[in-house]
Amino acid sequence: MSIKAKLLSLSQVLLALEALSSPATTTSAPTIDLGYAQYQGSVDTVTNITSFLGIRYAAAPVGNFRWAAPQPPSTILGVQQATTQPNECYQASVGNSSTNPFESASMRKRAISQSEDCLFLNVYTPGNEVVATPSAGLPVVVWIHGGGYIEGAASTFNGADLIMESNHGVITVLVQYRLGLFGFLPGEAVKEGGALNAGLLDQNYALQWVQAYICSFGGDPTKVTIWGESAGAGSVLQHLVAHGGNTQPPLFRAAMTSSTFLPSQYNYDDQIPEMLYSEVVDGTNCSSSSDTLSCLRAADTSTLQTLNYNININGFSGTFVFVPVVDGTFIVERPTVTISKGRLNGNYLLAVTNSHEGNIFVDQSTTLDIADYVKTLFPNFGSAQAAGAVMMYQNQGSNVNQANLAMGESILVCPTYYLLKAFGERAWKAEFAIPPGLHGNDIAYYFTSGGPAYNNSQFITAFSNSFMAMTMHETPDDRYTPGDITPSWDSWRHGFTEMMFNETSAGVPDVYTFKTDMALLERCAYWQNVSAYSVQ
Repeated sequence: MSIKAKLLSLSQVLLALEALSSPATTTSAPTIDLGYAQYQGSVDTVTNITSFLGIRYAAAPVGNFRWAAPQPPSTILGVQQATTQPNECYQASVGNSSTNPFESASMRKRAISQSEDCLFLNVYTPGNEVVATPSAGLPVVVWIHGGGYIEGAASTFNGADLIMESNHGVITVLVQYRLGLFGFLPGEAVKEGGALNAGLLDQNYALQWVQAYICSFGGDPTKVTIWGESAGAGSVLQHLVAHGGNTQPPLFRAAMTSSTFLPSQYNYDDQIPEMLYSEVVDGTNCSSSSDTLSCLRAADTSTLQTLNYNININGFSGTFVFVPVVDGTFIVERPTVTISKGRLNGNYLLAVTNSHEGNIFVDQSTTLDIADYVKTLFPNFGSAQAAGAVMMYQNQGSNVNQANLAMGESILVCPTYYLLKAFGERAWKAEFAIPPGLHGNDIAYYFTSGGPAYNNSQFITAFSNSFMAMTMHETPDDRYTPGDITPSWDSWRHGFTEMMFNETSAGVPDVYTFKTDMALLERCAYWQNVSAYSVQ
């Protein structure tokens, strides 16, 4: 090699070293100092988005912290590389269902480790530098994953997608929380010696973390929107009603729900929760212990996870066993009671439901008639409540079709309308109907890097921008992207106006306003009237 070539080579090395050490370079990854830990993220130079993966927001919920409220993380010395996906929380499976909407192929391929030590979150910021801004920071969208409170993880979603859809106008936070038996073990013993609804408390703790630290990433803690799908949307509902609808200080300004999931929510010491606790105690050989919760805390993790999986999969088809309860502290009463009072956390709501919400949760070969189906779905239903369901659904086709509607409307669709009514002028409603319009089909149109089935840029812009407009401007009726085909969008209270997101038979985007079906609202009024029996 010539001297000139050697000098050129040395110069390139020195330039490369200078680039690595220079905070101003577009290829260096910024480091965030949270006080208890420093995290260095990574920059995607193609999208110009920085990600911080696996930020610990709470201590590992193990040992005495198992079934306890989340605790502050310990101080970690040195700079942590926030470049790999965090452990998933332990997963379980939906009750004996042939179709599982939440188990994604990408999740299986990655085979990310499951662990009790899973209280992490992922943060995505626009640009390649992070400037701490005490005020005037960017709006923040916090995504709470679904999965029936028994499965799901932050790694399933790419938070950069939401930043791209917002034209680099938001910061995204993806939250993990304890699931299944580890997050939602009910019973008097848990109330006395631990924390009920630990998974919800994890989410609440993560929202407090956002308030404390998001300004370090360039976000504005006064402009937080919480969003989730299915049990993630159900979680949003829980935060709307938390502390009787009066959480102080406020943790978010707006809420977005995609397919609100509100299954039966028993008091923590009702018969079914206590039976569930006893089943866990018996399965760990703790029944002879004088302190069963301490015995469970000392139990082998693999034993608990085996129980977690088996108890859930043995549930009634399409249902989820470990779900939130009324704990008397965080959730002070049945959610529909709080909602009916009209006082809820948050100032604005955008809600979307899918056109066929119930189908995937119903055994499509069921022979149960509608009366038997609803009595199985809601064990506290008597003959009078079942008769009311028969009157509403008996002319809606086959037994399967009736069950599809009853499941979808009682647990997913109608709770959405309860919220819309409570928020009044400050709420907007959409329906996602791209065929087949099943529960979960809309996710691919929020997190689009996976490739939605209907890959039409006009539709994706119209649909996704509605949510990002809500996050940035407190209304979905803001057309911040040129060419957005969405028409003017009134709040739901203005004539029960909704926005339809569909396609024509010719494959052309079909986005238009329509009026909510009055027959549906009448059925929802019935479900609300019997909510003491459905325990919602």
